[in-house]
Amino acid sequence: MIQYRIASERDAADIAALAREVWTEHYAPLIGVQQVGYMLEKFQSEPAIAAAIAETTACHIAFDKETSVGYLALKPENDYLFLSKLYIRRDHRGMGIARGFFDIAAQTARQMSLPAIRLTVNKGNADSIAIYRHTGFAIVMDVVADIGNGYVMDDYVMEWKL
Repeated sequence: MIQYRIASERDAADIAALAREVWTEHYAPLIGVQQVGYMLEKFQSEPAIAAAIAETTACHIAFDKETSVGYLALKPENDYLFLSKLYIRRDHRGMGIARGFFDIAAQTARQMSLPAIRLTVNKGNADSIAIYRHTGFAIVMDVVADIGNGYVMDDYVMEWKL
């Protein structure tokens, strides 16, 4: 049975290890090994995750018994909740973990009186886009963001109105 709990700074190393596993497997075919390595170091390293948790980003971890199998990060913006991270280990996809995370996000947004949840997703990430659409998200804009070192994130912004 999958259990969810709020992450703390002491979980940063575990989340970073999970990020490395998921990103290497899922994103290398989409954006290349070099960009994955750069983004892991910049956004998904232990210090980056610890800083995000300390800066009031609400992070949640999903566990199967004692093993972390997914994580979610949320950050309130002016008029929406930003879902900045939602990653699940390959061997645990299709088990309803994403649905559990979406429920947590929706509950969090409602508690904050925010009418929508937004996220960004790589334009080539068809499987994730399909899952987001099935949940109720719709594409609201395209964004290309320079993330340094010659790399960009070429994403859709998707929104789920609650």
